[in-house]
Amino acid sequence: MDETRRIAVAYVESCEQRDWAAFEALLAEDVVYEMPQTRERISGRERFVRFNREYPGEWHLSVRRVVAEGLNAVVWMAVSVGSEQVDACVWLDLSESGRISRITDFWPEAYEPPAGREHLVERW
Repeated sequence: MDETRRIAVAYVESCEQRDWAAFEALLAEDVVYEMPQTRERISGRERFVRFNREYPGEWHLSVRRVVAEGLNAVVWMAVSVGSEQVDACVWLDLSESGRISRITDFWPEAYEPPAGREHLVERW
């Protein structure tokens, strides 16, 4: 678990630092990246590194929390894209060789809660 957690943190940190060689070294050659909200998939390390390298705008990532078990980890990230601040969750599956083989990225959008529960909740 400690190694899986280390790899998950290194995934975010190498991407944030734009250290593409370190980022690439974490990935399996046949890595699959999916974004369920947009139903997009990228197959292969070269294409996925290029996707991140060419991502437009000024963006930053930082780890809020990592949960790791066996060859799986989930990372809750704080993300800024320009002036926009959002949270994202990335699920990582590692191969037996310790490389990231599957990545599933969730980028939820904030929304206003439905009326009727104001007496039960606190907004921040």
